[in-house]
Amino acid sequence: MEIVESFWTGVVETPVLEWFAVATGILYVVFAAKRHIICWLFALFSSLSFVYLCFTYQLYIETSLQLFFVVMAVVGWLSWRPGKNKNQPEEAVELKTWSVSIHLLNIVSSGVVAFLIGFAFDRWTDQANPYMDAFTTVFSLVATFMVTRKVLENWIYWVVIDFVSIFLYFSRGLYLSSLLYVVFTVLAVFGFFAWYNQYKTQTET
Repeated sequence: MEIVESFWTGVVETPVLEWFAVATGILYVVFAAKRHIICWLFALFSSLSFVYLCFTYQLYIETSLQLFFVVMAVVGWLSWRPGKNKNQPEEAVELKTWSVSIHLLNIVSSGVVAFLIGFAFDRWTDQANPYMDAFTTVFSLVATFMVTRKVLENWIYWVVIDFVSIFLYFSRGLYLSSLLYVVFTVLAVFGFFAWYNQYKTQTET
């Protein structure tokens, strides 16, 4: 009960900037699931807000991730723009899948990189939760790239990343952001099925 009360108090006392970061973050995922290019505008606003929040709460690896998200928001916008034919909708860009071997290579290599980064920040900085932060950061880099390329399995990565992020943000007292990642986890599941249905339609035509 004490944990619930502490959580609720933290949410009530959440600063305006964190509310803004959370709201725009949710809008990003919703529009990304619908494959609408405006999602990248909300991603930009949310990431810029989280850059400040994460640095303030000593999540330095996550800060660098959010800076990466800022760049990828621009890349994503450019990647999702319609082609030379202005009548071509954004959704016309075909969805893709990766082979099992590519996923295995990514998981192993990203896992090694995450461990090394976590070790370095644990040893030489005052970084909070270095290994957990490194895990979410490294795998988010690949998952974000997958979104810009419209790779179907990106949503599976996000389910795992968002679930771990719930505990990462909660451990630093960012309760509203922790709740955001609960929402993100659910939205990632819906996002996967939305893209999967589109992929099936695409392959059947």
